[in-house]
Amino acid sequence: MASQYSQQYAYRAQKSLGLVSGTPDYTPISGFESPEVAARTFAYSADGRLYAYALPTVVRIFQAEGAQLIQELPLPNIVDLSFSPRGTYLSTWERHAKLDDGAQHKNLRIFSVSTAEELIAFTQKSHDGWQIQYTISESHAVRLVSSEIQVFRPAEWSKGIADKLKVEGATSVSLSPGLNPSVAVFVAEKKGAPASIKVYGLSTLGAAPTCQKTFFKADRAQIKWNTLGTQVLIMTQTEVDNSNKSYYGETGLYLLSAAGNFDCRVTLDKEGPIHDFAWSPNSKEFGVVYGYMPAKTMLFDQRVRSLHDFGPGPHNFLSFNPQGRLVIVAGFGNLAGKLNIYDRRTLSKVATIDAPNTSHCEWSPDGRFIMTATLSPRLRVDNGIKIWHCTGPLIHVQNTEELYQTSWRPTSVDSVPAFPAQIPPAPPASESVKTLQESTQKPAAPKPAGAYRPPGARGLATPAIFKREDEGGLPTNGTGTPPRYRTPVPGAPGYNNGNNGGGSPYGGNGNNNGRRSVPGAPPPGSAPADGDKKNRKKKPKKEGGEGSEGQQQQDGGRRGKKSAGPSGLSTPVVPDVSDAAPELATGPATVEPEQLAAAVGELGLDPVAKKARNLNKKLKAIEELKDKQKRGERLEATQLKKIEGEAEIRKELTALGVTA
Repeated sequence: MASQYSQQYAYRAQKSLGLVSGTPDYTPISGFESPEVAARTFAYSADGRLYAYALPTVVRIFQAEGAQLIQELPLPNIVDLSFSPRGTYLSTWERHAKLDDGAQHKNLRIFSVSTAEELIAFTQKSHDGWQIQYTISESHAVRLVSSEIQVFRPAEWSKGIADKLKVEGATSVSLSPGLNPSVAVFVAEKKGAPASIKVYGLSTLGAAPTCQKTFFKADRAQIKWNTLGTQVLIMTQTEVDNSNKSYYGETGLYLLSAAGNFDCRVTLDKEGPIHDFAWSPNSKEFGVVYGYMPAKTMLFDQRVRSLHDFGPGPHNFLSFNPQGRLVIVAGFGNLAGKLNIYDRRTLSKVATIDAPNTSHCEWSPDGRFIMTATLSPRLRVDNGIKIWHCTGPLIHVQNTEELYQTSWRPTSVDSVPAFPAQIPPAPPASESVKTLQESTQKPAAPKPAGAYRPPGARGLATPAIFKREDEGGLPTNGTGTPPRYRTPVPGAPGYNNGNNGGGSPYGGNGNNNGRRSVPGAPPPGSAPADGDKKNRKKKPKKEGGEGSEGQQQQDGGRRGKKSAGPSGLSTPVVPDVSDAAPELATGPATVEPEQLAAAVGELGLDPVAKKARNLNKKLKAIEELKDKQKRGERLEATQLKKIEGEAEIRKELTALGVTA
């Protein structure tokens, strides 16, 4: 029965607009002609009965089933369309403009679909939240104007506002589904006053709210009701994260009951932003994707008790199929585009789908197929639509240049075949998939290439710090950067201490106490030959004698020489290479002995001497900043803070036994 069920979808591109039938043929709907000019938008009614699109000069309404034209409205410059739940009314929005006569431009208009008559018009400057919200029976319609909630009776549009409620500071409103609708109103944080969410009964709008909650760190909110309209989830978000851990601000999640008998904050056990959240169609549970990557995906019941952990992974998208039987956990945007499909009954993975560059993902109304699409302007290459079966196989491919919009035709769950107890098998793929497979030459299986490893780390196990958390790595909070792996430096302290094996690449045997062996020079500690003693030149005495000791100590960090301090630091031994390595002195590129001695002395410093050298560098930088300050130059806050730390640096030097 599933294979006989045909599910329609629509698409809109720069040069085309179309309706396509579903399984098994995926052929264009006969009788529907694509307009010659580019369409600006299209929309289905919530019951799937009607379909409309907007051209630069006209709006056309069709029967979705046979693409039969019902109405043609001569409306120019329409940007967006929206149907009422039962398809009785059509709302249109165009950009607000100043009229020549100074009158208000009423750019939000409502028409009767059956008669094409304009019933009422409003001024709506912002495109955000422009839609009129209707109850499921179309008995009431709600609209937020400034801080006032206005209620209308669609059967009596001409009578104007039927009821209203003033909520100071209200920024968004959401009307619940269900037979007893409620209105959730969000008030953003402002001037130190906390943000709040208030729930009112639509029939008792003037009474006190049935449920309300206040909280801080909330500049805007995303509101999602469950299918029954009994509970609501609110995700709050700030514009700026004061802790500087997230570019997109701080997030929080709250659950409120419309009856007022339950409200709480959803406690999440991993630090980081909330990427997505969604109600199950059964209205009794919801899922949340949260935390720094790899994100965590959890399933909660209606009392915020955790039901299942799907584990960490690169995910930022969550969606239940209309029957609530299957769940998609995926990662799109800057993530790889991998979809994991789980069976809600057994909580086992059904399939994994690779759909890179996906910018739109949607379940079909019968819950068996998944539509993924790459849309412009998010990506301008490889635009197209792919239809997958819930068990993983690719069923249909449609490549379309500059694809802007696509969606399934909505259908009530009661009007589609029931989802079977056993997940149904996939139907045969369409001809487009077979053509794609034939035209795509099968490449040879690539050799799995892991991450680059420096030569010194090859053949060893990957340290846990370099693994993702879901691969057995160490947990992170999204801000820490793993320490850089450094290949051991030949000749540095600790090199070849029995761990690396083999001899030193510089001629040593790995037991030189951290000293680097100079090519051509005798090993450190060995007695020089008699001939070497005779040919050894005397080292010229440095000018300044004893009086230059302070200068030698100050320059010790650059040249690797340092006088013995009070702590008994010894001067590193510097081999005399003028005689021991004559080939260096006579070569075409002469190396000064002092330069080589400085490099060798650098490697021979013990940790205490290195620390003293670094502290002296900091003191020198502070002295330079003081000179700038005396000259009247303006210093930054970080530079002033560095000057304030001078006393602490001198104290550390004293503790090391070194005089600054």
